[in-house]
Amino acid sequence: MRPLIAGNWKMHGTLREAARLAEGVREGVKGADLLVCPPAVHLHPVAVVLLGSPVAVGAQDCHAAAKGAHTGDLSAEMVRDVGATHVILGHSERRANHGETDADVRAKAEAALAAGLIPIVCVGETEAERLAGEAEAVVTKQLAGSLPDGFAAAGGIVAYEPVWAIGTGRTPTEAEVAAIHGTMRQSLVGRFGEKAQGTRLLYGGSVKPGNAAGIFALANVDGALVGGASLVAADFLAIAQAFPV
Repeated sequence: MRPLIAGNWKMHGTLREAARLAEGVREGVKGADLLVCPPAVHLHPVAVVLLGSPVAVGAQDCHAAAKGAHTGDLSAEMVRDVGATHVILGHSERRANHGETDADVRAKAEAALAAGLIPIVCVGETEAERLAGEAEAVVTKQLAGSLPDGFAAAGGIVAYEPVWAIGTGRTPTEAEVAAIHGTMRQSLVGRFGEKAQGTRLLYGGSVKPGNAAGIFALANVDGALVGGASLVAADFLAIAQAFPV
């Protein structure tokens, strides 16, 4: 399958900076699909900049309801309407800062699928869970609770992001990444059948141009969800170009 390199811009950038960054990645790269996920207020302007390019646009979250009295929230249909094709759900920063549960993430993923968006559902353990030897059990539990029925058939994507590696510059060993990704693949196939062999599994957590090639060489790693490095066009493109063709 073609790898996917997704950039999570988080809460960074002015409109001018977002447009400039979108211009910087607009041509894409050979051999990989690119996706950028700007802050919600920049979704439409970035989508306009990238119109007609091979680079897709995604949101960083959506609400589970199609509409209603939810001040400050965006429905999946709204996200789709302004030009997005994907949405990140269940990122550890949402789970920690907004108290999102697996059930919340599952409801949002159902809404995303209903609106025609491709959900990128994030899972990952804390450092305490890793040290306690619970990483694989935690991730498996999150997958079971966060993914709706039909997820694999609809092209849903999973991103493994160990919480302790996000924005810290630290990464798991390649063996640890391979072990978790193998467990995720096994879990998905066990639930969804052979269709899940084609489910993209992304790695996230301090991905940089310097470590991308080693990570991408691992079995069951089908791309990356990139944080800080996605805010520099040259670094983001270098990561995408590190995937073996």
